[in-house]
Amino acid sequence: MDIFNTFEIAVIIPCFNEETTIGSVVDDFKQNLQDSNIYVYDNNSIDATNRVAKESGAIVRLETKQGKGNVVRRAFADIDADLYILVDGDGTYTAADAPQMIQKLLSNHFDYINGVRVQKSNKAYRLGHKFGNTLLTGIVSFVFKSQIRDMLSGYKIFSRRFVKSFPAISSGFEIETEIAVHALRLRLPMGEFLTNYQDRPDGSFSKLGTIKDGIKILFAIIKLIETERPILFWTIIASVVGIISIIFGVPIIITYFDLGIVPRFPTAFFCGFLGIISIFSLFTGIILDLVQKSRDEVKRLFYLSIPFMRDRQK
Repeated sequence: MDIFNTFEIAVIIPCFNEETTIGSVVDDFKQNLQDSNIYVYDNNSIDATNRVAKESGAIVRLETKQGKGNVVRRAFADIDADLYILVDGDGTYTAADAPQMIQKLLSNHFDYINGVRVQKSNKAYRLGHKFGNTLLTGIVSFVFKSQIRDMLSGYKIFSRRFVKSFPAISSGFEIETEIAVHALRLRLPMGEFLTNYQDRPDGSFSKLGTIKDGIKILFAIIKLIETERPILFWTIIASVVGIISIIFGVPIIITYFDLGIVPRFPTAFFCGFLGIISIFSLFTGIILDLVQKSRDEVKRLFYLSIPFMRDRQK
């Protein structure tokens, strides 16, 4: 596609012990996006990932802070391009879809295209991973009122202004959640693209722990709700604490009006304390929501100050 010759495309491949697959992944993108720059970020691999990537013609860089989020933050800061492709180095995604994904982003002036995985076999997508992804994606979709279908996909394309306005705070696999929430919170133009998801080749193993990383991602979602939707977060806390206060406090109030005495004084004191916490929680949510709206305005203005991409003729 001639239109691709107008822009500089950076393919970013985070890697940790992917010597079995990284060579074929680099070759695949070189064939499908011939003028792109392919960056392999070696995240402390103890196998031959670094050597194989160099032999395949990739630009290899080292990120010593362990975790995919650290790699993405470093890559987004270091690389200056017009379009960015973020893809896992495990060989489960196909580079043949990249030109169509880019075309969709350019045609619709999107800032973000998320690759929605369509598994080619039952072994490609482990049941635990699929359940966890569905659950966590559903939580984010509900909270942020979106229709995103595969939040944890490792295949994404971004415009320059998305990358340069994205804070990238997460250190591990939670980065996928942070990317989605950043786009949803600022209501950035985004789309999805169905992409084949295939088996890992023999000798290649997933670095994602279903339970361990699932818990990390869940806590990351809770943290993001606290910071991005504080009125919701603190209203829930205020409601829960208030309900507990009412459940234990109502019998004491009834007894007081019937008999004129306050039985279980410590319980009455505790219920009053919970009531105060509930009220303070509600006002905390209101205040933080006003602060968050101000932050969103600043983030939005900064995002708008960055060109969609550099219109650089080669």
